[in-house]
Amino acid sequence: MPDLSRRRLLTGAGIVVGAGAAAAAGAGLVRQAQPAPVEADALGGAIPFHGAHQAGIATPVQDRLYFAAFDLSTDSREKVVAMLQAWTAAAVRLTAAQEVGGGATGAEPAPPDDTGEAIGLPASRLTLTVGFGPSFFDKLKLPGPERLKELPHFPADKLDPARSGGDVCVQACADDPQVAVHAVRNLVRIGFGTVSVRWSQLGFGKTSSTTPDAQTPRNLMGFKDGTNNIAGTDRKKLDEHVWVGDEGPEWMRGGSYLVARRIRMHIETWDRTSLKEQEDIFGRTKREGAPYGGTREHDPVVLDRMPIDSHVRLASPASLSGATILRRGYSFTDGSDGLGRLDAGLFFLAYQRDPEKGFIPIQRALAATDPLNEYIQHVGSGVFACPGGVRPGSFWGQGLLD
Repeated sequence: MPDLSRRRLLTGAGIVVGAGAAAAAGAGLVRQAQPAPVEADALGGAIPFHGAHQAGIATPVQDRLYFAAFDLSTDSREKVVAMLQAWTAAAVRLTAAQEVGGGATGAEPAPPDDTGEAIGLPASRLTLTVGFGPSFFDKLKLPGPERLKELPHFPADKLDPARSGGDVCVQACADDPQVAVHAVRNLVRIGFGTVSVRWSQLGFGKTSSTTPDAQTPRNLMGFKDGTNNIAGTDRKKLDEHVWVGDEGPEWMRGGSYLVARRIRMHIETWDRTSLKEQEDIFGRTKREGAPYGGTREHDPVVLDRMPIDSHVRLASPASLSGATILRRGYSFTDGSDGLGRLDAGLFFLAYQRDPEKGFIPIQRALAATDPLNEYIQHVGSGVFACPGGVRPGSFWGQGLLD
């Protein structure tokens, strides 16, 4: 029961992140061997940090999210390298349920290296994924990948600059929100003096899945979301639509481009809309999730059987010359807006090989005629280049910064 109460508290609360030690000793730490994860049950197990791709993209989607975008406080490449080395060393330990550096009960009088709120907790399938925004390359005077560009303005966007952009992003996903928050909090401490938090988002209730055999989750509108998402085991589709290949700079190969969008839902208006209209807007039944003309969720989508402006039809690859993304979204609720309405919605995360062939054509089609626009508004946005995976002895972005 105490554990459940803690999880509920974190789901609905804003997180204040402190700052502490700098990243001076990062280079020595990054070459430590990956520690063995603590014993845990299936939901608490550890996901390997090292690999050809960053974990947290095609990985089975965890229950909770803590996403943070950072601004660089320096234009020194050496300081950024030291921070990323220290971040990587910490991530290896965090994802294996180990304390950072000297731990949470280090020798006095120095502050402990680890903040301590995850002591005794399992790894909870924690993954940490890092990306670099267009402004990162501008500030460090580095050549950015050709396919990383600021997103165009879409009709009805009402983007808050304070919740958009960022030089660096960290996506922490875990089955326990405290584990995810602990991870980002400690990276913030390590990065003090080199980066500062620009904006962040806590998410719960995953709204998409990379494991098609599992039950499809629902968004806050009550509809199953991401039914036709790419499976994390479908190597052919991942190579075609998600992972950067030979067309990208070498450090981006095996990586992906991330689009993050904070989408506010007008919950109160939606809740006063008839079931028939709700289903017509999506082009699927609410209970089963079946496409119009079908009886089961995974029945083939026949475009001619659903309204011409339905969400599913407009976003279908068949309507958009094959445009396909890997979805990894979460619901959020951040209290009220001061007018008696819930500040709630979808924190949408989309990974793709090329935003010009993935998110951008999809969003253009939806922004133009999707009737769902009456009930939602895009209020935050960011685009990031997430490098390929980290191998033992290297660090996030090493191929770019060497």
